[in-house]
Amino acid sequence: MENLAFLSQVVFLIVLAPFFARLLKAPIVVVEIIIGLLAVSVGFLDNDNDLLKVIAKIGLFYLMFLAGLELDLERFVKFKDKLFKNVLVYFATLYGLSFLIFLVFDLSPVYIVALPIVSLGMIMALINEHGKKHAWLELVLTIGVVGEIISITALVIFESAVQHGVGFELYKNIFNLIVAMILIYYVYKAAIFALWWFPELRKIIMPEHDNMAQDIRVSIALFFILIAAMQYNGIDMVLGAFVAGVFIGNLFKHKKELPETLTSVGFGFLVPIFFIYVGTTLDLEVLFKPEILIKAFWIVVAMVAIRQVASFLAYYKHLGARDTALFSLGDSMPLTFLILIATMAHDARAITLYDYYSFVLAAMIEGVGIMVIIKIIMGKIIKNKATNKKA
Repeated sequence: MENLAFLSQVVFLIVLAPFFARLLKAPIVVVEIIIGLLAVSVGFLDNDNDLLKVIAKIGLFYLMFLAGLELDLERFVKFKDKLFKNVLVYFATLYGLSFLIFLVFDLSPVYIVALPIVSLGMIMALINEHGKKHAWLELVLTIGVVGEIISITALVIFESAVQHGVGFELYKNIFNLIVAMILIYYVYKAAIFALWWFPELRKIIMPEHDNMAQDIRVSIALFFILIAAMQYNGIDMVLGAFVAGVFIGNLFKHKKELPETLTSVGFGFLVPIFFIYVGTTLDLEVLFKPEILIKAFWIVVAMVAIRQVASFLAYYKHLGARDTALFSLGDSMPLTFLILIATMAHDARAITLYDYYSFVLAAMIEGVGIMVIIKIIMGKIIKNKATNKKA
């Protein structure tokens, strides 16, 4: 009964969020994070509740699932072939500049992994807010996919290194990740072959006329199965959620309404819980200490700056100045992974408590501030287009 009452409080906040978002004309994700922060500050929510942590984690996984769902592999392969050199330039620049900052400022090695890290969580929130019709946002999603895979690899290596040091466990986890990637590739190829050879299988698994929500059941089942498989093999479970989305989105394209249904379920319940939870993890008294504010500010500056440099080197000719700047901003909000890597580093005593709070605050500033900046810029662009049409 206690958990039921607590869940009712969380659901109440989820219902309130859209009203405040419209009132403040702010992105819904921003409002959800602030609501979570305020709810804990005034004592409305208990941030130590295990139920909230569990559901929030499922919300994070579901967000990654939706990211995979959005990835059209056919278009991705064509896009990858067209701009492969640009992708190499982008990520080589990101990691090169991060290593340079680490050396010049004598920082913890954590910064080499944290500064260039990419997460699809806020990118999906951007797509939900502005749609996929903008070239820069489509590129953010595509680069986000590559960055997510690189970041998951970096997280697996980093987590093993801080927990076990450089040794057998580290090499074992890297080996497991490589094997998992290879298996995923061949399982997908086998599924494509099977569905090509027996096309009726698609409609058996997910009937076109379905009054029993079988498509949603299959999707959710695959979601949990792949998460469990990754957990069993000691691999970041985010990868399982993402792969489940890729499989559903690309193997069952005849179910055109399915992605929209799954997205509505996610952004209507599970995903808001995750963002509310992120807000509840913050301590107002500690967050706004001057030394933490200053360090968080410089982390944000560093993360945005290296992305601006990398973006203009790699994509200026393709996007132009305005859209390149928007692209770099869209890729500068690795909220979920930045908080995750900060937590892992602090638990392993690789960074201080102040560093931990600085990373968390930086993630919040990026997640909130950059979303607002992009919303303002996009609003002006739409307004200018409307004015030009009238003229």
